[in-house]
Amino acid sequence: MVTTNPTVGRGGPNPLAALREEVARRRAAGRPLIDLSIGDPDEPTPPAVREALQGAVGPVSSYPTGLGQLATRRAVAAFVERRHGVEVDATTQVLPTSGSKEAIFHLPFAFLDPAGPRRTVVWGSPGYPTYARGTRYAGGEAHGVVLTEADGWRLDLASLDAELLARTCIAWIGYPHNPTGATVDLGYLREQLEVARANDILLCSDECYQEVWFDEPAPSLLEVAGEGAKGMLAVLSLSKRSGMTGYRSGAIVGDAALIASLRTLREDTGTASPDFVQAAAQVAWADDVHVAERRAIFAAKREVALEGLAALGLTWSGSRATFYVWVRVPGGDDLAYATALLDADVVVTPGRAFGAGGEGWIRLALVPDVSGCREAMQRWTAAQQQGLLPA
Repeated sequence: MVTTNPTVGRGGPNPLAALREEVARRRAAGRPLIDLSIGDPDEPTPPAVREALQGAVGPVSSYPTGLGQLATRRAVAAFVERRHGVEVDATTQVLPTSGSKEAIFHLPFAFLDPAGPRRTVVWGSPGYPTYARGTRYAGGEAHGVVLTEADGWRLDLASLDAELLARTCIAWIGYPHNPTGATVDLGYLREQLEVARANDILLCSDECYQEVWFDEPAPSLLEVAGEGAKGMLAVLSLSKRSGMTGYRSGAIVGDAALIASLRTLREDTGTASPDFVQAAAQVAWADDVHVAERRAIFAAKREVALEGLAALGLTWSGSRATFYVWVRVPGGDDLAYATALLDADVVVTPGRAFGAGGEGWIRLALVPDVSGCREAMQRWTAAQQQGLLPA
């Protein structure tokens, strides 16, 4: 009998994938769903980005390199300097990726020794499930530290016991935070890096949502890393920044020695970003105007959602950045509440899909346009008034 890698079933089915299957089934049956579940906004990719990709598709297709085009790495480095005031070496500290998800998933394969004493990867739960899934496939132990509203949904490495820190090889932080939308300041980032360096832990910062902020610009771990960005890596993405989810385009930036190890790994995985996608990425990284325009649209949708939730008497937490709103559900059963909303043709994600600590919450992804968000809140209100939702 053919055997399978036990890791395939160890984490159970991806809860978000199961949700997508149910949504597809209902949509195929003709249900007029408004989808607030998956973070894939409806706003179009900027025309200049699309044109750059189309223009780069030539008659001959060649393999892209694991290192990526120098022009792409320079575009990322220029963005980092322009946005964060940090100079990084495009030749040694930047590595283009096929989006941030695959970068996050594959990263432990380069730095985790499954036979060694330090095979634990720490991440904040609720959080992005890929931190844990990539760790398990790499032969490591995923340790989700439960985050709380009282602590601002912040992972504090200094609060972990010495034994856990001693067996940890990688720690993931990610702010602005998915799913809660919580934010942090430079002081927090500096403290986490100090703890990580003191304990020889690689600190990785998932900065996928960094450009979706409302009150003040979200900081990067690179801003406190100092010269050479020793012991840290930041994962960047164009998915949310530039509406390029389907392009699968991102980058890893940080410690040159760590980047070199990742380059070696990625030359074996075959996950290099295609050259025509990199041509589009170069245009996107170089332009900040469309980013500000998208941020204004997200702010308008957020206002609609928060006004609607307030009228419903519901409370939310975090929700200071990203296009997510993290809502506490009446009765505390997030799955039951999400299912009831689905019956009202509004799709949300139950908080438990993001791990321990997410129970009792649901995540709204402000994916539709403003009118679609308004219609979703109207349906939600009607369902509550009709007594169809848990109270």
